[in-house]
Amino acid sequence: MKTRIEHDLLGEKEVPAEAYYGIQTLRGIENFHNISGLTISHYPNYVKALAMIKWAAAKANQELEILPDNIADAITRACEEIISGSLHDQFPVDLIQGGAGTSTNMNINEVVANRALEILGHQKGEYEYCHPNDHVNMSQSTNDAYPTSFKLAFIFMNEELVSELRRLIAAFRQKGEEFKEIIKMGRTQLQDAVPMTVGQEFEAFAANLEEEVERLNQNAKLFLEVNMGATAIGTGINSEPEYSAKCIKNLRIISGEEFVLASNLIEATPDAGSAVMYSSALKRMAVKLSKICSDLRLLSSGPRCGLSEINLPPMQPGSSIMPGKVNPVIPEVVNQICFRVIGNDLTVTFAAEAGQLQLNVMEPVLVDSIFSSIKMLEKGMERLRTQCVEGITVNADRCREMVLNSIGIVTALNPTLGYKNSSRIAKRALKENRSVYDLVLEEGLLTKAELDELLKPENMIKPHKFYIKK
Repeated sequence: MKTRIEHDLLGEKEVPAEAYYGIQTLRGIENFHNISGLTISHYPNYVKALAMIKWAAAKANQELEILPDNIADAITRACEEIISGSLHDQFPVDLIQGGAGTSTNMNINEVVANRALEILGHQKGEYEYCHPNDHVNMSQSTNDAYPTSFKLAFIFMNEELVSELRRLIAAFRQKGEEFKEIIKMGRTQLQDAVPMTVGQEFEAFAANLEEEVERLNQNAKLFLEVNMGATAIGTGINSEPEYSAKCIKNLRIISGEEFVLASNLIEATPDAGSAVMYSSALKRMAVKLSKICSDLRLLSSGPRCGLSEINLPPMQPGSSIMPGKVNPVIPEVVNQICFRVIGNDLTVTFAAEAGQLQLNVMEPVLVDSIFSSIKMLEKGMERLRTQCVEGITVNADRCREMVLNSIGIVTALNPTLGYKNSSRIAKRALKENRSVYDLVLEEGLLTKAELDELLKPENMIKPHKFYIKK
């Protein structure tokens, strides 16, 4: 393999001649190889965000007339190519790394510099004409470019996550409409409660998740406050007075997002509070989603000896020893995704707390955790929707049979018969293994017409006028 020689503070190394990254990226590859198993290139939105930061910085430096036009134009053109999808394979550094993200920042600096050199008519590595630090990283530090880039990536990824969440909500809502006439028994503490419809249950799933759209979007807006121009610790050393304002303006243009500059850059540089809030929103959604998946597993339990109220699409044989067994594998995998997201939130909490003095060096694991949570939730919801929810069917006869056989329907008679009579009927029904319906008629507490009216499905699933026995 052909190589080129590059130099840095620690000496020189052979870099693959065709690589757009350089020596500092190579050191990052060697030092952090396969720590998480996921590299920057695994997340296209992150690569795109990194290039947008460098584009905005180059434009600001050009407007300040401290970056020559030809170099600035080459840098911005290289960034535009990366934003469009080129060179994404040139980001091989693991997401989890020491150095507070320096390897990530240098990876984008070197790729942009080497592509800009080609645009200028030079060879890769001829950094005297366009340098990763002096030109691409001008007026920046890892400590402002890195957090701004992952905040932008979080915003992009949140948009995709919310879109998938909306599709899952729509699928539950469609099932709610499809099953709106099917009566079933509601349960509290896993015990018979009062009747409802299967449609109401699925509509509740939709409503439960719909709340999370606002929560996610609300917390994602916290990422719009950035510290570009803070450079090393927030004092703005090595940047011009007007740089921050110009950089933010250009970042708004290239990203389409309403970024604002933090009011106190020294405070903003080590602070990871926005990530804590957003990760907490991901955890909240995961908790709800996991509960729903557990409900789906319970409702489909059986097929003969469980609730068996609904049928999940059969996805694969469920046992290597029990013939005919089919397991709810899609809700099961989503449960596990949610457990991981809950664990990732704890990692984010520890990483945010671990910031010391003017910098938080633990941000890489925070970034990895949130990226992982978003992508796993997005993929999990897509599988849940397409391979489970959309194919759910209902065992209507089974649902109605359990309602009519339940002690719980006595609750619907409570306003008419009174609590004392209702309790006695319930106790007798349970002891004698008989139906509430038959016992009410046997004791002459209501006529059949009166009883049938009270036990109409529409009278048991919503408020209605009391019928008091005279």
